[in-house]
Amino acid sequence: MNVNQKNNVISLQFFGAAKTVTGSKHLLQTPAGLNILLDCGLIQDDTDDADHQNRFFDFKPASIDYLFLSHAHIDHSGNIPNLVKQGFKGPIFMTAGTADILRIMLSDSAKIQESEANSKNKKQHSKNQQIQQPLYDLEDVESTFSQIHILPMGKRTNIAKDVDCIFTDAGHILGSACITLFIQESGKEKTVFYSGDVGRYNDRILKAPAEFPQADFILLESTYGDRLHDQTIDAEAKLLEIIQQTCIVNKGNLIIPAFSLGRTQEIVYALDCMKTAGKLPDLKIFVDSPLATNATKIMRMHPEYFNEDIREYMHTDEDPFGFANLRYVQTVQESKSINDLTEPCIIIAASGMMEAGRIKHHLVNNIANAANTILIVGYCAENTLGAKLLSGAKEVELYHKKFQVNATVAQISSYSAHADYQELLKFMSCQDPAKVNEIYLVHGDVAAQENLRSELLKAGFENVMIPDRLEKVYLK
Repeated sequence: MNVNQKNNVISLQFFGAAKTVTGSKHLLQTPAGLNILLDCGLIQDDTDDADHQNRFFDFKPASIDYLFLSHAHIDHSGNIPNLVKQGFKGPIFMTAGTADILRIMLSDSAKIQESEANSKNKKQHSKNQQIQQPLYDLEDVESTFSQIHILPMGKRTNIAKDVDCIFTDAGHILGSACITLFIQESGKEKTVFYSGDVGRYNDRILKAPAEFPQADFILLESTYGDRLHDQTIDAEAKLLEIIQQTCIVNKGNLIIPAFSLGRTQEIVYALDCMKTAGKLPDLKIFVDSPLATNATKIMRMHPEYFNEDIREYMHTDEDPFGFANLRYVQTVQESKSINDLTEPCIIIAASGMMEAGRIKHHLVNNIANAANTILIVGYCAENTLGAKLLSGAKEVELYHKKFQVNATVAQISSYSAHADYQELLKFMSCQDPAKVNEIYLVHGDVAAQENLRSELLKAGFENVMIPDRLEKVYLK
């Protein structure tokens, strides 16, 4: 890794998801001077520093020539409308599945931006503080979509002089792709690979992560770089056990915080299979998220991303995301009416880390009741409400009020959409370590990155780096 600028050398600078898990944003500059941005995500952290980094880019948006989007999760895509608003005019490359999902994700994000700005402005009005503007609005989102270019999965495509690319399936969420760039440098071809987020090899719905071309330089996610998913647990059996204990024995409610895209559909599919097998108790089940409802509709449109198991299941049940007693909730009034129920129920609501969305309202109404269970089925970043509950917090703050945590907090980590470190090593097994010059670990906390670095070194990879935010490297 060189620290001095070199002519005719590819450079790479890390503007987000460096020693942390949100705000993915990596800038690659080709020898010809093209600026290629890999993802443009929001930092999902309710701090002034995060707000400043989201609002103000550390580079000129107008200087970016091309943007590649690995997938539609907001920590990878959520700041694209702001980038466009501030002057980015180039094409945005993604898969067809990502494009369909992105529209609803960014529209939802714009509504959240406006809502949060309005809420802060109400508080600041009494203090005579400056009015805060949302990062972007629905009009900015619509402008963004005029720049989208769809690329096929698995086909090498020329996107600029001296630059080709290939998307390969990441298996993380619908449409998610790893990005391989082939760049000409002084008459030779260099290959730079960006993993985005890597999915699971046993995902209930999606295809497994695909092999990717031999790379010279690799940017690899490291979210679960120090963890192993419990392979001995049958997630569906464990889920059924929790349902029985909470709803039948305790007569309580099961609250499942889940990301609207991916984990919600996987949980619903598991419940659908239980229903088909006659195992699911007769309970009312609510998916309380307009975004999840819309995401489910889009998933039904893209079975080309599904694995063989769910395709086989669909021969007997053509809709794996719908069954009797399951209700997709749209309006606020419908959501509030759930609290009036006197019998036990299951509520699946976003967000997965419990930092926003309707899940917080359901926590207000359920967290203090010892009969209830809060079941965490996805990754919770440090300092989020989800992480606090997992760490055993006895009291939490919701809407500026303190609540005792009397409900049981349970976890099924095998529903996570991120590969653990053994799965990441399996993902990397298609590479010849002797031909990989450098690996840069991104999208992970430091402890996870250090453990994954150690495992990669054991596997024969020699140069494994953990870059700082704003660090710039030259790929030699």
